Amino acid sequence: MDYVLCDMSYVDVNGLSLYYEEHGESTGASTATPLILLHGGFGTGDMFGPVLAGLAENRRVITADLQGHGRTADIGRPLRFETMATDIAGLITHLGLPRADVLGYSLGGGTALRLAIQHPDLVRRLVIASNPAKRDGWYPEVRANFDQMGRHLAEPFKQSPMYAVYEKVAPRVADWPVLLDKVGDLTRQDYDWTGNVPAITAPVMLVYGDADSISTEHITEFYRLLGGGLRDGNWDGSTRPASRLAIMPGRVHTDLLEAPGLAAAVVSFLDTETLVPPPMGMPG
Repeated sequence: MDYVLCDMSYVDVNGLSLYYEEHGESTGASTATPLILLHGGFGTGDMFGPVLAGLAENRRVITADLQGHGRTADIGRPLRFETMATDIAGLITHLGLPRADVLGYSLGGGTALRLAIQHPDLVRRLVIASNPAKRDGWYPEVRANFDQMGRHLAEPFKQSPMYAVYEKVAPRVADWPVLLDKVGDLTRQDYDWTGNVPAITAPVMLVYGDADSISTEHITEFYRLLGGGLRDGNWDGSTRPASRLAIMPGRVHTDLLEAPGLAAAVVSFLDTETLVPPPMGMPG
């Protein structure tokens, strides 16, 4: 069944008027935990268009436009993963959800990761797509591009698809140079959350393209911190970790959300009742 748009609205959180949309079969038809989708840098919730129907087929799905992005106007504070995570915690509380599943892509992945670290009681399951747990997880050439980001690129970037989206929906299109400055400042900040990762209480799924902007060494490190890749899962899966790793073949950072099978992989992770199966007896 195709998803339908159920609602679109704003909520005031932390001085921010945060735009969000609700999608799904209907607002009350499914018993599945609602899923919140957090987009990448310079994007909007519409970025999840390629996978939205698959994700929303049997569950309530909420997309949110993060600070300064899409239909959410910027406010006078720096762009930081920690504050955006607090914004999403406010959205979850506003929606009256005891917990939510959260999928974050790229910049939204950093926000989702901080949400699980700062507000563990609000996150049931977490999907991190194409984002590292520390800045050094990005390849050096990617970090070099981050270092150059700023308003001096505002005019050249007006020829890009990301500006076309921004121009269409932003409450204040003149803030475009400000957004480039703030994203540049954010991505130049050094961070390392690997010490927090083992304490995350929610099962986590990591998703990357096989030619992603995050190094394979860091992907392995991240997964190991979540208990994955440490040993054989056993013939019956009884020692398989609760967290999962998905590598999308033939995909880079910018087209990961278009990967065939991505929605199905995420839905399987979210819907599996017991992620670590009980031990089984040997076959007779």
